Amino acid sequence: MLRLFKLGLLASTVLAVWPMVEVKAATLTGQPPIVIGHRGASGLRPEHTLAAYELAIAQGADYIEPDLVATKDGVLVARHENEISGTTDVAERPEFATRKTTKVIDGVTYTGWFTEDFTLAELKTLRAKERIPDLRPGNTAFDGQFEVPTLQEVIDLAQRKSAELGRTIGIYPETKHPSYFDSIGLSLEEPLVETLNKNGYIGLNAPVFIQSFEVGNLQQLNQLTDVPLVQLFGGATEKPYDFVVSGDARTYGDLTRPNALTAIASYANGIGPSKRLIIPAATVDQNQDGKPDDLNGDGVISDADRFLQSPTTLVNDAHAAGLLVHPYTFRNENFFLAQDYNGNPEREYEQFFALGVDGVFSDFPGTAVQVRNRVAGDPNGGKEVPEPGLTLALGVIPVAAFLRRRRTQSELS
Repeated sequence: MLRLFKLGLLASTVLAVWPMVEVKAATLTGQPPIVIGHRGASGLRPEHTLAAYELAIAQGADYIEPDLVATKDGVLVARHENEISGTTDVAERPEFATRKTTKVIDGVTYTGWFTEDFTLAELKTLRAKERIPDLRPGNTAFDGQFEVPTLQEVIDLAQRKSAELGRTIGIYPETKHPSYFDSIGLSLEEPLVETLNKNGYIGLNAPVFIQSFEVGNLQQLNQLTDVPLVQLFGGATEKPYDFVVSGDARTYGDLTRPNALTAIASYANGIGPSKRLIIPAATVDQNQDGKPDDLNGDGVISDADRFLQSPTTLVNDAHAAGLLVHPYTFRNENFFLAQDYNGNPEREYEQFFALGVDGVFSDFPGTAVQVRNRVAGDPNGGKEVPEPGLTLALGVIPVAAFLRRRRTQSELS
């Protein structure tokens, strides 16, 4: 009862001090959407490097996003995957040639080099490289320049830049393959929470979101910490890997239903869906050969070969459950833009902001910030964007949604 009283008191306090602003997007909070530097400004620097994170901050990102995997000695580092041959120079390092191996990660077989087979000291001798050089050849100029950062180094950067710039830079860590790391005795949840606590990220107003594609580890995190949690959604026919392990037949598409969203609100504060769960896109077969048409002639079927369909009700349904909505991933290259946008990434942001999303994951946060400021309020032009953490403040999101986070989780357990 005392906890409920304190939550209500905090809600009324935040309502009293939070400035009212004019916005055009119907976000859950009534505030402009946040911009999350997806792996940093990864469209312009090799992903998950301090240089990428620093550029994202310079471009105005509200949060920076490190995907987290573990080293052999249990240190959390920022890599998109624990298999690192595509993002580091490990394959060119003869001293590590014998570390090459084959493993099954979340049901998929990979051959390469894995973070869990390296100590932090060994990993620090490697250098990052561009993961998709064919699409981002300009980023290859930075290959070999940057180390693999630890979570602590990402936090240090965010806090140092917050002090320098006079605005709070939040962090948005993702636990990668938590079931797999549990299976090899390198649990991600406890060291993550320990690091967050040590650095002052405590409580619902902390400038942090923890995200995961799995359900069980978010439910576990809900018992370990009170910081905001976000349930990620993959494609509609895909499943959380812990559901695969447990034999649960539900897909991410099933989890977008209103009753499932209500259940998610019992342990999380938001969802991070693929943007195609909000605005689907479909290929065409104009020549009627039974195959999708390669509209841009590049030999690959991508978003550039798809046309948008009518938006779903996911944003409104999630908001009705008291959940924030942070879709992914927004990118500037034509390869990632549906035909309808005619090669203009700003049109995609405008469409999603108009639907009321509460934030976006962007590889090009400068573009996202520019459009956000134009359509929903410029933090440097009199229309303030709330500080990270306050975006999730109890006084704006219905208090009941937060209280549900501590209620039974039986619908999704």
